[in-house]
Amino acid sequence: MSEEIRIYVADLAAYNAGHLHGVWIDATLELDDILAQVDAMLAASPIEDAEEYAIHDFEGFGDYRLGEYEGLQAAHEIACFIEEYPEFGGALLAHFNDLEQARKAAEEDYCGCHASLADYAQQLTEETTSIPQHLAPYIDYRAMARDMEYSGDLFTLETGFEQVHVFWNR
Repeated sequence: MSEEIRIYVADLAAYNAGHLHGVWIDATLELDDILAQVDAMLAASPIEDAEEYAIHDFEGFGDYRLGEYEGLQAAHEIACFIEEYPEFGGALLAHFNDLEQARKAAEEDYCGCHASLADYAQQLTEETTSIPQHLAPYIDYRAMARDMEYSGDLFTLETGFEQVHVFWNR
């Protein structure tokens, strides 16, 4: 992912008074650095004694959509996960909508990126089974892949052309 993972934090006092005042912040920074930028933004508010803020926008989170009430710490943890798994992190979070489940799937259940699920079925079959040469042309890997997915044994996330990320569904 080439896009910076960032959030737009808005000053609510200014917003409620009809002023657009906020700052874009790199969400992968240390939480203390994020809070320091929020404090500096609030100190520069056009409204005296501004102290409330909210995340009004975000970029670089892939398929994942930050919730309306997610705080800075949650946004930071999600951003760090997506930074750690840039190829599929946002899509995996969108699939589970839970950071811990997504982390478990990424760390324990990821089978790699393949051109298709049929390619993964073929690779798995060839790595775990000795197939006689004269029978190899008769194996229908697309049907095997379909059955693996329909049975719930695994799931896939397609993130681009011939970019199918395969995960065991445990």
